[in-house]
Amino acid sequence: MNKKTVVIGASSKPDRYSNRAVRMLQKHHHDVVALGFEPDFIEEIPIQTKWEHYEQVDTVTLYLNPQRQKQYYAYILSLNPKRIIFNPGTENPELEQLALDRQILSIEACTLVMLSTGQF
Repeated sequence: MNKKTVVIGASSKPDRYSNRAVRMLQKHHHDVVALGFEPDFIEEIPIQTKWEHYEQVDTVTLYLNPQRQKQYYAYILSLNPKRIIFNPGTENPELEQLALDRQILSIEACTLVMLSTGQF
């Protein structure tokens, strides 16, 4: 099943986990939106630097440390995803509680592992 996924903190550097996640999500036929801070591409997927509102978002997967996340709380929650994946190093109890208050599932996990094991 195609799950629209917004990757926040996307990087064009191939060794970054966010880059690997974008590529693996695409390989698994998910609709991927890559949001980052420098315009570039991950293969043919553009890294968006103007963060627009997206509809019907299934998953937001985070690659920003908790300190950087704070300024994006309202944006992340406005996407109204079904779930937020907090990848290793992005765990954030404050944002997790805000999501829970809005009935958004929060998962502390690795997107790459979830995709590799069929748990995504």
